[in-house]
Amino acid sequence: MPHRTAAGSRTPPPPVHAPGPGPGRPWHTVRARLEQDGNAVVTATWGEWLTAALADTALRPLLGPDWQRYRRTQDAAARYRFLASRMLIKYTAAAALRTDPAALDLAYKIGGRPFIRGFDQIDISLSHTEDLITVGISRTGRIGVDAEPAGRTISFEQLHRHMCTPAESAELARMPQDRQASELLRLWTLKEAYAKALGQGLRLGFTEFGFGLDSGVLTTHDGSPASRGAWSFATHLVLSGRYLVSTACQDTGLDTARDTAAHTMLDQGITGAVEEGLAAR
Repeated sequence: MPHRTAAGSRTPPPPVHAPGPGPGRPWHTVRARLEQDGNAVVTATWGEWLTAALADTALRPLLGPDWQRYRRTQDAAARYRFLASRMLIKYTAAAALRTDPAALDLAYKIGGRPFIRGFDQIDISLSHTEDLITVGISRTGRIGVDAEPAGRTISFEQLHRHMCTPAESAELARMPQDRQASELLRLWTLKEAYAKALGQGLRLGFTEFGFGLDSGVLTTHDGSPASRGAWSFATHLVLSGRYLVSTACQDTGLDTARDTAAHTMLDQGITGAVEEGLAAR
């Protein structure tokens, strides 16, 4: 399944696979993506991170305030998935900001959306399904990511009235059944990603906005173009085609600094606290 994006906008690049936190992993690619494209998406399975996480003697300071939630989670699978996802967020942000993952303070907005305290310019999105974890990070505006198993079947007859605009339903109805199923799944992940980027989740009615299935252009309820390049979208298959990952990226048009190192993005008070913390290790 080829990725698509709105015409005239920069295509969000393919996700980077990071199978663990150790040296030699593709963190340099994450930094390069932030500098060149303004955003990056990182994927991993929670099992790939579990051994390193459990063997990390500094796990408690790395998790910070999330340590207690990790310890209180009774279900083992949920506990390990939570652990791996928080580590992936911190290592992804640390790669982009060229700092120590433990120096970053991961916090949550109302609704549970993660953010790095003190870095207002950086936006983060998290998605997980089955054993896949996906983290999106952007310095140019909002970002949303969503993932689904590539083999998941969504019924057009049952769901198109609840998730499609009339224009999308008409396009899908003309397609062969096999393509119809794959396009419907792609459409679902794109809408989820866009709603997450806006901070709305399922509260945003999926029939109120749409996508041109061939053009990738964001559209209104009646099928008219809704974006003039401020948003770009892409869908990629990852992990040998097992999962579908869609990304929605905003470009605010601001002249943001390409240098996303911590000392250039933090205010001086936060910078001093981070430097004192690192010096005490």
